[in-house]
Amino acid sequence: MGIINPTSEAFLQKYLNNASPTGFESAGQKLWLDYIKPYIDDWHLDNYGTVYGVINPGKNYKVVIEGHADEISWFVHYISESGFITVIRNGGSDHLIAPSKKVNIHTPKGIVKGVFGWPAIHTRKGDDAKLTPNIENIFIDVGAKNKEEVLEMGIHIGAVITFEDEMMMLNDRYYVGRALDNRMGGFCIAEVARLIKEKQVTLPYSLYIVNAVQEEVGLRGAEMIARNIKPDVAIVTDVTHDTHTPLINPKKLGDVKSGKGPTVTYAPAVHNKLLQLIIDTAEDKGIPFQREASSRRTGTDTDAFAYSNEGVPSALISLPLRYMHTTVEMAHKDDVENVIRLIYETLQNIKYQHNFKYF
Repeated sequence: MGIINPTSEAFLQKYLNNASPTGFESAGQKLWLDYIKPYIDDWHLDNYGTVYGVINPGKNYKVVIEGHADEISWFVHYISESGFITVIRNGGSDHLIAPSKKVNIHTPKGIVKGVFGWPAIHTRKGDDAKLTPNIENIFIDVGAKNKEEVLEMGIHIGAVITFEDEMMMLNDRYYVGRALDNRMGGFCIAEVARLIKEKQVTLPYSLYIVNAVQEEVGLRGAEMIARNIKPDVAIVTDVTHDTHTPLINPKKLGDVKSGKGPTVTYAPAVHNKLLQLIIDTAEDKGIPFQREASSRRTGTDTDAFAYSNEGVPSALISLPLRYMHTTVEMAHKDDVENVIRLIYETLQNIKYQHNFKYF
């Protein structure tokens, strides 16, 4: 396929390594915007940090392609007199993976390094042998002798905390790191903008490339920007679970496997005609894809766009992901490229004033 070139892959590495916790996405949004600026005609920023670029602005018909920019993280919740820090979640952070992880605490004075501590196995005897991490007992150690020293470092209640992990390639096949959910979505839509520019594609409508904030805490950025843009069509990209790793049951969670292509989702919020257009495009262009279903809500920004305004025909294209909400999220490079291809090709099959009326 070869869609992802060395320049775009270098951007991806920089983008993934940068922290973009929910509510504090500005640094990542600046990186993303700088990358897409050569490929767009205009750009805008809303009050809470959602950024979008526009190709072919000024048309009456508006199409959105969207990913979300934020990553899960933690907040400093309590500082003990001994200098240990207790946390609460910012988004769906997993307490089970926290012990022994290195962290960055973001303060007005800059980054302060710390670790999630955990009692050594030698000390866990008897009933203590059953001790497991939970949100009440995990803690961060910054090497301070007391609370006063923690405060002198610039750490305060409400300071945001992210894991310290950098992207790597595994077996020249998988991107691995934290925050592939959903920095990969932002990367994919940026690459779509690049392809449109480089291949000199002329669209008969205005295309909005949207990198939304605050998805991890309830689709809030998408809610706001959908009311702002008032699109006619929205194609959302997010991640979904690869269900072919140990301890996951495909019968319960759906049959999705990395390397077999992006998924399309059947759900009440997904517009049937738009979904069929995406499927027809995939079959016509030979783009592999998988199918999954959501019984009530997709849990993605698709829901926010679909039910905004007077109702916006919306669809979801998802990237299979292993180990979601950990620091070793894994995405197959072929799947990433096929997400890009599928969005790029579908956009060219949407006609000006395309009729997505339900029947």
